[in-house]
Amino acid sequence: MRLTYTFFVLLICTALTAQQKQFTRQDSLRGSITPERIWWDLTYYHLNIKTDIDNKHLKGSNLVQYKVLKNAQRMQIDLQSPMRITKVSQDGTNVPFIQDGNAWFLELPKNQVKNSINEVLIEFEGNPVISKNPPWSGGVTWNKDSNGLDFIATSNQGDGASLWWPNKDHMYDEVDSMLISINVPEHLMNVSNGRLRAVEQNVDKTKTYHWFVSNPINNYGVNMNIGDYVHFSEVFDGENGPLDCDYYVLRENLEKAKEQFKQVPLMLKAFEHWFGPYPFYEDSYKLVEVPYLGMEHQSSVTYGNKFANGYLGRDVSGSGWGLKFDFIIIHESAHEWFANNITYKDMADMWVHEGFTSYSENLYVDYHFGKQASQDYVVGIRKNILNDSPIIGPYDVNASGSSDMYYKGANMLHNIRTIIDNDEKWRGVLRGLNKEFYHQTVTTAQIENYVSKHAGFNFSKVFDQYLRNSEIPEFEYKIDGKTLTYQWRKGVSGFNMPLDVLVNGEKVRLKPSGKAQTKKFKTEIEHLNVDINYYVTSRQVK
Repeated sequence: MRLTYTFFVLLICTALTAQQKQFTRQDSLRGSITPERIWWDLTYYHLNIKTDIDNKHLKGSNLVQYKVLKNAQRMQIDLQSPMRITKVSQDGTNVPFIQDGNAWFLELPKNQVKNSINEVLIEFEGNPVISKNPPWSGGVTWNKDSNGLDFIATSNQGDGASLWWPNKDHMYDEVDSMLISINVPEHLMNVSNGRLRAVEQNVDKTKTYHWFVSNPINNYGVNMNIGDYVHFSEVFDGENGPLDCDYYVLRENLEKAKEQFKQVPLMLKAFEHWFGPYPFYEDSYKLVEVPYLGMEHQSSVTYGNKFANGYLGRDVSGSGWGLKFDFIIIHESAHEWFANNITYKDMADMWVHEGFTSYSENLYVDYHFGKQASQDYVVGIRKNILNDSPIIGPYDVNASGSSDMYYKGANMLHNIRTIIDNDEKWRGVLRGLNKEFYHQTVTTAQIENYVSKHAGFNFSKVFDQYLRNSEIPEFEYKIDGKTLTYQWRKGVSGFNMPLDVLVNGEKVRLKPSGKAQTKKFKTEIEHLNVDINYYVTSRQVK
């Protein structure tokens, strides 16, 4: 998901509300690993939906296959009103269920034997929530293209995939594989995740598109896109061999897309360099036009940036470099590594997705335009930082922290890169993260510990400062002839981030702490400047 100036205030208010609101039982049912979730592990979904576009109605079923981890009989499935579950069965036997808000509890009559693989069929229907502001508000977007043909898409990060289909709607457990079957009028096409396995022509003048995802997928990454699509493709020669790249755009935008999407191989080349191989070769890479700005749906990245560079034509950094690339292609595709390959367990840790991905914009600029350009870009995005509240949100209630997870998160990572001061080592950390946590859900602690271990420096206080505190650390210093006295102010207890300064134009690395230290130089100190690559403030005292 992506932040924009137009909706900046909206996201700020949302983040503040998450920090201040009184959480309910429904928040806990949605955001915690409940007893009714923990005993079973997802292995496979078959989501089968018939669309009734005129009535904005969905009807279908989801076959849920799972492995029993421990004996239990009560299962939690999530589906949000006004959608409703109409029937549940297991091995042909009806399963009784009760509704508690958006949580539905199934009382399974079959004995759930540990290590067994079982299935439950959930039938459902309803008029799903219509998104008022996609992708920032979840739901289905029912639009028309310029020719008056239906143009429909889903987007539901944060609000949950259970807005439109029943599932285990918590990020900790990703389904291992999935078949997505969407029935649409025959003059339209559905594009979903993974590879197109079959197109079924039906007697009622509809077609059913069957898409198969062979890799683990987070539930918010599952999508349905319906329109008068045309298709073109290419093959990228990647680290793991040939990668199929497929593009689906509205008929009238074909020529514009063929030109703008030339940036996809440039993106893949840069990110495979920094992050390692694209994580979903088996499922291909897709870019799909939608009637909203875009989002990181796994192997089905959605795009609505009007075939122009920048962010709807603007440079979010103000440096000029943001107009050298299509923001949505670069940002949303980077989420394939940080969001879809490495996925947060709890929404409180959303910075793992957004901080790394915002920093990926800088790394793209670095790869194609050089280190000075990337520095200008990452420094430029600081003007968007609010320092209003901590980046990490409250746990177990499906709530995120401050929208600073984007730009402040990116600058925190740039601090770390600058401290490491070895680009190959930094690259090794980024690639190592994607290898170590390949197709896994993670906690902030796992990411922090990995970075510290493989960077060779304990960054725990740096993470505490930028993720769990809303103040910017202040470097306070005093110059007395040849003597420099310095310390950190406004830092968390024990804050120990090294800092590079320019003393009379010469780079010097200091190791400030919360206590004043002194350093003597051979010559008079005429001027001191903090390295611009650090996101800190500074103050000289007399």
